[in-house]
Amino acid sequence: MKTTGGSDVAKRRAGKQAAEEVEDGFVVGLGTGSTTAHAIEAIGEAVREGLDVRAIPTSFQSRQLALEVSIPLTTLDAVDAVDLAIDGADRVLDDPDSSADGTLIKGGGGAHTREKLVDAAADRFVVVADPSKLTDRLEAPIPLEVLPDAHSVVAEEVHDLDGDPTLRAAEAKDGPVVTDNGNLVLDCEFGPIADPDGLATRLSAIPGVVEHGLFVDLADTTYVGTTDGLEVLEH
Repeated sequence: MKTTGGSDVAKRRAGKQAAEEVEDGFVVGLGTGSTTAHAIEAIGEAVREGLDVRAIPTSFQSRQLALEVSIPLTTLDAVDAVDLAIDGADRVLDDPDSSADGTLIKGGGGAHTREKLVDAAADRFVVVADPSKLTDRLEAPIPLEVLPDAHSVVAEEVHDLDGDPTLRAAEAKDGPVVTDNGNLVLDCEFGPIADPDGLATRLSAIPGVVEHGLFVDLADTTYVGTTDGLEVLEH
């Protein structure tokens, strides 16, 4: 379910804007994806110029990029607090009239469990996106990271919630996608999601679900890069 779209210029604008929020002494959560990669590269440039930060990567991909640009790394259990988390999204609900404004769908890259841990722990969580990720109605599939032995049982429970689950298949090997945590991913179609908070609660209650890709009431700000500027959405 990994989404694509948006120009590299737009993504770079959003990523660099988020990186400007990083201050000396910060612990920063580093999300995953092409837009967040621009933020990581900008933070790395600031580190080379003397910025003192520590970063918590949320995936193998973000860890490797952070190492390449010489950002010092730490872990969530080794810090007292996370000052700022920067992460992308597959979908961002942009509806100021809705109580669910700012709800995210994440997990296209299969890293949403670690991302949610870090994003939820942060004092401030900013999302970086391009216009292709904005929507006025959430209806994309919701990724569920599930224990391997539980995927069929979880699929039955999703059916009971009127969802349509599909085990995510790997592209370059036979068999399913395996997350960094050693689990599987079910991409679950629910159609238009009128009550993301209620659905999130029901998905969390299913035994065998490690984490779902609905991020409700977590994002503080979304930086939306465009080809000719930047839009700031406060949630």
